[in-house]
Amino acid sequence: MKDLYLVYKNLTRKKMRLFLTSLAIFVAFLIFGAVTALQGALNSGIEMSADNRLVVVHKTNFTNPLPYAYVNKVQNIDGVHQVTHANWFGGYYQEPANQVITMAVDPDTYFDVYSELVVSPEQMAAWKANRAGVMVGERLAKVNNWKVGDQIPISSNIFSKKEGGHTWELKVEGIFGATDPQVDTGYMVFHYKYFMETQSWGGDNVGWLVLTTDDPAINEQVAKAIDETFANSQAETDTSTEKAFNKAFIEQIGNIGLIIFGVVFMAFFTILVVVGNTMVLAIRERTAEIAVLKTLGFSSPRIFRMILAESCLLSFLGGLLGLGAAYLAVDGASEFLARFLPNLVLDGSIALQALGYMLLLGLVTGIVPAISALRLNIISGFSKG
Repeated sequence: MKDLYLVYKNLTRKKMRLFLTSLAIFVAFLIFGAVTALQGALNSGIEMSADNRLVVVHKTNFTNPLPYAYVNKVQNIDGVHQVTHANWFGGYYQEPANQVITMAVDPDTYFDVYSELVVSPEQMAAWKANRAGVMVGERLAKVNNWKVGDQIPISSNIFSKKEGGHTWELKVEGIFGATDPQVDTGYMVFHYKYFMETQSWGGDNVGWLVLTTDDPAINEQVAKAIDETFANSQAETDTSTEKAFNKAFIEQIGNIGLIIFGVVFMAFFTILVVVGNTMVLAIRERTAEIAVLKTLGFSSPRIFRMILAESCLLSFLGGLLGLGAAYLAVDGASEFLARFLPNLVLDGSIALQALGYMLLLGLVTGIVPAISALRLNIISGFSKG
């Protein structure tokens, strides 16, 4: 207890320096928490991908459609467990600027292939029974304040209806959640057959196929079989794992991971220099005091531990406050950015990383002054003091 009290008194003897140093660490971990959560949101589509899920798109460009007949052909390929399909709708709500990710899907297979999505049996039955019904993701429903039973107008910036106009009146029959908070639920799905019957052009095509295999070990074999089946056809295919497909899609907007690493690294390097310099200065000012402690019987290892404890305490003081602020910022931004990003979450893994970096920061910045104190000669300490 005596040692902890001395550490506390040394840490707080110059309150302005304590405040400024803690503020610098606070900012570093605020940036770390917020930016790492952003990276997790951008990569959630990759991280949450099922190991046995494959995506089949047109070989020329994934925006080109595939014939509907491919669905049954793919289902009959050895190793394929379940197949579903989807079409991009290009939806918006009320205003073109208010984009809503909307897809026309097969209601009988979509939620079987995406087994991480959760919806009550009653709502699922109601949705399947209503061809003009829509199933809305939990996050999207929260953003727009939609509830089960609401009639919502969803317009398309791509398709038009046979009877004219670009707006489909859809009834919210269910709201689906997910087994993991980082699984994206910021979109809606409605009946493919209803879409094909009411839209004015596009033919009997699907945008892409998604399938699960019997075992992740045969993914490559199944992908090769699918592409060989449609080789030399008018619509050749390109089949890849969902993880690889999502990664390639994200990389089209740049190397997000490298950018985020650069931001976090520069912030931490700057803080490391600031805190390290502060600790060296603080110990140099207390050279005579350390000599007195050694004269009173404090061993060098004991003083070494006290200085390291002081450095770590300073790191955790600013770091925990910064991490808490990052949590509040991410929590507030997640709803604001709900239309543009998958679920923005500062989860336990990010918090554990931050705690590890706090400890590392404390040890790195405290080790040099602690070693200096360890080696300090009593006589030279009094002469310097």
